Amino acid sequence: MPHSLSAQGLACRRGDRLLFRGLSLALGPGEALHVTGANGTGKTTLIRALAGLLSPFAGSVDHCGTIGLVDERPALDPDQPLGKALAFWQRVDGCTDPSLALAALWLEPLLEVPVRYLSTGQRKRAALAALLNRGAAIWLLDEPLSGLDNAAIAQVNALVAQHVGDGGIAVIASHQPVVMEGLKTLAIEDYAVAGEPG
Repeated sequence: MPHSLSAQGLACRRGDRLLFRGLSLALGPGEALHVTGANGTGKTTLIRALAGLLSPFAGSVDHCGTIGLVDERPALDPDQPLGKALAFWQRVDGCTDPSLALAALWLEPLLEVPVRYLSTGQRKRAALAALLNRGAAIWLLDEPLSGLDNAAIAQVNALVAQHVGDGGIAVIASHQPVVMEGLKTLAIEDYAVAGEPG
């Protein structure tokens, strides 16, 4: 069965505040969606709802296929050297050859450096390498370009485009431009709830 990701009539809240409502989307193989919006408008909340990490206030989320998430927490042991921290997930995900991801994200020189000493951009690149090695069909990316220099931004855009070109699905929540042919856009402010306590 082809992989897919959809949401119907989604509403989410943070505390007592209803962030958005009536949000629907549907993505199939080879499709990508850029979720735009200012900080605090609900981009991260939407990504977490799509990932199944929080229950929506209303509506539903359905997916077919494995999901890989990259957000502000890289899920890498901060006390381990990067190589060992990544190797843990490689074993979990059954990755037998991590070398392509390490090379694509320029991580080989950092493998002996403890994760806690990595910069924000280096940790983001490490999380993306773990995602590449996971082999997930559906990528959920929350601000994947933050902390990256121009070269790394271009590389991440290229990796996402390749994933989608190979039939994958990607949802990218970012206030930065995302460059990709055929990219769909969803402005989360279009679903914002104004003047209500939630």
